[in-house]
Amino acid sequence: MKMSKMYIRTLRETPAEAVLPSHIYMLRTGMIRKLASGIYGFMPLGKRVLSKVENIVREEMDLAGAQEILMSALQPAELWEESGRWNAYGPEMWRVHDRNDREFCLGPTHEEIFTDIIRNGVSSYRQLPVNLYQIQTKYRDEARPRFGLMRSREFIMKDAYSFDRDEEGLEASYQNMYHAYSRVFTRCGLVFRPVEADNGAIGGSASHEFTALADNGESSIVYCESCDMAATDERAECVDAKPDGAEMLPLEMKETPGTKTIEAVADYLHLDLKQTIKALLYEVYNDDGSVKEYVAAFLRGDHEANEVKLCNALGIPEHALAFADEEKMAAVTGCVGGFTGPVGLKNCRIIVDSELPGMKNLCAGANQADHHYINMNYGRDYTADMVVNFKMIKEGDPCPVCGAPVKMTRGIEVGQVFKLGTKYSSAMKAVYKDENMQEHEMLMGCYGIGVTRTMAAIVEQNHDEDGIIWPVAVAPYHVIITVMKAKDAVQMELAEKIEAELAGRGVEVMLDDRDERPGVKFKDADLIGIPVRITVGRRAGEGVVEYKLRKDADKVELSVEEAVSAAADFVLGELKAHSHEAVADL
Repeated sequence: MKMSKMYIRTLRETPAEAVLPSHIYMLRTGMIRKLASGIYGFMPLGKRVLSKVENIVREEMDLAGAQEILMSALQPAELWEESGRWNAYGPEMWRVHDRNDREFCLGPTHEEIFTDIIRNGVSSYRQLPVNLYQIQTKYRDEARPRFGLMRSREFIMKDAYSFDRDEEGLEASYQNMYHAYSRVFTRCGLVFRPVEADNGAIGGSASHEFTALADNGESSIVYCESCDMAATDERAECVDAKPDGAEMLPLEMKETPGTKTIEAVADYLHLDLKQTIKALLYEVYNDDGSVKEYVAAFLRGDHEANEVKLCNALGIPEHALAFADEEKMAAVTGCVGGFTGPVGLKNCRIIVDSELPGMKNLCAGANQADHHYINMNYGRDYTADMVVNFKMIKEGDPCPVCGAPVKMTRGIEVGQVFKLGTKYSSAMKAVYKDENMQEHEMLMGCYGIGVTRTMAAIVEQNHDEDGIIWPVAVAPYHVIITVMKAKDAVQMELAEKIEAELAGRGVEVMLDDRDERPGVKFKDADLIGIPVRITVGRRAGEGVVEYKLRKDADKVELSVEEAVSAAADFVLGELKAHSHEAVADL
């Protein structure tokens, strides 16, 4: 297609709000257009990439036995109330009313809708298993939409839901989707890693997150090189230190003026941070936003809290936990900001990290300004309402599986698979009858791919200082023919001949026939990231062109026949290498 006829608006300058390469380059290429914060439209080149990612997802889902449907993004509140998630989901849910004041939401996910479909359409074990999926727009009212397509308020997701008779069937469906996801991301050209993940608001008993490795990723991944352990930092277990066998020393209060941080206390008393107790003060909210209870959480001074684990232990969604207003909490519990400890607190829930009961003679706040206790011991001096491992794992900590030091990297979540079990089928009474006409709850799985996030992740992994370097399988076009002088009849005739020959071999071609300087055309070709560039210039009359791969610095002069063969062989070879047949064993 001729670029003079295409709607393309490239930018020379980086938009002020863009930080990550994916956001910068997709705005600069004109592939996406910002409508409002966290809301983007897709322009012609971007839509072509998006469609190719969708088609890869669709092909793998179909070949895995899933069936595509399309449901409304507008969902009635009654179904969410039936599952118990209408209030539990939190402020990210976009709630709306119709003219009759009936409540709806713009769907952030579709567990309730698919469960409702199956409970009304499946009654016998003979109809199971079933796996339905859709590729559809989702809505989540992010508090801080950022990073372009990585954290937006409107996004495209593939979500699938499986329904099985028993655990064996659920495991088979889960593994089927797990391997299909591996094929999807391999075909998209991503370097990724499946890791154990927290189930979050979706719920269920097990989950794996597919993470595209990237320095700018929002997810922290913990992995072990000595075994197969890999998990998000939210999900990874953290090993407790071995219990201390020292004698308990007498509890003693020390004056510690002005030491409101745990580091300042340790420095003032000449203690290792490992011998201190850090206090974190929280409030837990009711559904109406009122304070349900106060929580004082204590852990070793050199650790950070894993609030996902803390919420799981409390049995609350993440949005229901926030740092407390210390003055209001002090009036109820007796805590003192900067000097809070577990001794003497009242009217709050005390949670202690599982490591603390085995440690001896620690330092903690005395709930009195400018004072701390030393030689504090669990059981003798304080107890807890709950003892749970809620510390965050960090690089170098022992692997929970084999004990070797763990390593960490960053990544972008592009997909996640969940074993839901009977969470929704129980609440919504999705049952089937077995051979003996006995009713059983269906076992469900849920499987999501962030299609637009996948597109962003591909750019994060495939770019340089000049622009995007698209993998062939998802590139908007495979080859760009750059005509140095579009008004030169010889050059244009040769360019159109090359375009026709490549198109005849199944290669998608852009022909840059714009009346622009060569430098502008080269910069746009690199920015847009078309995998192959063929330049038709001064030697067109001799049948000689310049050939260059976007990923390589080298360029060579070839005859037209050689250039056409090289481009077709490269493109078709890459497409074959990233076909379903090539990755079928994954």
